[in-house]
Amino acid sequence: MNTHPALRALMANECGEAVWSTIEARRSIHTFSSDPVEESKINRCLEAARLAPSWANRQCWQFIVIQGKQEVDELGIVPAGIKNTPLLFVACGDPEKSGNLDGKQYYLVDVAIATEHLVLEAWEQGLGTVWVGVMNESRVRQKLGIPDKIKVVALIPAGYPADEEGARTKLPKKKASADRKNLKDIVHWDKW
Repeated sequence: MNTHPALRALMANECGEAVWSTIEARRSIHTFSSDPVEESKINRCLEAARLAPSWANRQCWQFIVIQGKQEVDELGIVPAGIKNTPLLFVACGDPEKSGNLDGKQYYLVDVAIATEHLVLEAWEQGLGTVWVGVMNESRVRQKLGIPDKIKVVALIPAGYPADEEGARTKLPKKKASADRKNLKDIVHWDKW
């Protein structure tokens, strides 16, 4: 395996191994149990997001948390292919509180990093998630009373995984990396 020496060193230590196993195992979950998610687990996910790096440490993100399957369903903003969502994180960003350089709006990067922290911690807590980036932003904004200057970046349905009948199951054990591209297909050393 052609892995950079710094990455091999991280993978070799115990802390790095715990992070690595979560990254390697995490996958999108589309069917959830209706079991409520404990507030301590929700807070742990939000704390992970809070600790993310950002442009000049401006921390432009805001999260809306909707708890309860009925509450989520009544909003009508989660795609139909995602079933039985008991918890929804809505990841938002304030473009004015992040950078904009060469036409790139870095609030998207800032919110994405914070959201990935949240998603990885959710997996650690035994929760499944799915990242929804395609949505009707104006509908989400209207339903949740989001101010005009704030941008909706992602919806993150979350909860305990379930089978197609809604019975609670454990997180999948198969490594998500099994169907990923090889490093040689995505990495260029020293130049393109």
